[in-house]
Amino acid sequence: MTGGARHATSDVHIAVRDLRKSYGENHVLRGVDLDLLRGARNVVIGGSGAGKTVLMRHLVVLERPDAGRVLLDGRDITALGEAALGAVRRRFGMVFQGSALFDSMTVFDNVAFPLREVRGLGRAEIRARVMAKLEALGVADAAKRMPGDISGGMKKRVGVARALVGEPAILIYDEPTAGLDPLAARNVDRLILETDEKFGVTSIVITHDMATCLGVGQRVSMLHQGRIRITCTPPELAGSDDPVVRGFVQASGVSG
Repeated sequence: MTGGARHATSDVHIAVRDLRKSYGENHVLRGVDLDLLRGARNVVIGGSGAGKTVLMRHLVVLERPDAGRVLLDGRDITALGEAALGAVRRRFGMVFQGSALFDSMTVFDNVAFPLREVRGLGRAEIRARVMAKLEALGVADAAKRMPGDISGGMKKRVGVARALVGEPAILIYDEPTAGLDPLAARNVDRLILETDEKFGVTSIVITHDMATCLGVGQRVSMLHQGRIRITCTPPELAGSDDPVVRGFVQASGVSG
């Protein structure tokens, strides 16, 4: 299956069409076409400089493209004004590289932070939502602790709880295993699978980690030189005859 393959509209949660972005003479996105499927674990993999982070920023309209569209449930969100974009962005949850917790806040307050920006939510409802997510992710006992007093694995779980507390339909993981040793990275992979099973969101995993790609992906798209080189299943990626894909897989040292 190539990058141009398309699916029935009802299956597609986000459709990216001919997305282009340049910074001066640096052409980062050169016509990206990509379907991200509803309720699936979608992986976007590629090496450094492939354009993964720029693509991610366009999915949540933190940047505007030079050309092309991002369609969320069939609606072009790239053309929306800032007022309308607030509601769109609340449909996304972000799990940042390194968890990005506030060191000066307790675990509870870190997870509650997004809800305190929402009008009309009382303290009791915020507490109920926060504790429900912490409980579901196995870190409720850490609610009163500071981020500096918990393990890296627990921080990842707290980061996922914060991303989920607003009940988003889509969860984006930004390089979730970057900088981790192999054991810790595989623990994060298991967390992604666990979160998918419990919450049923559309998952988008942005990564360069082939082990994560093969371990958690249901549908994989490889970004290379600003375009989607291939979209397929993880086993198809691992066994691809495409020379660019094969070189990337072999360089990773991971086999299917």
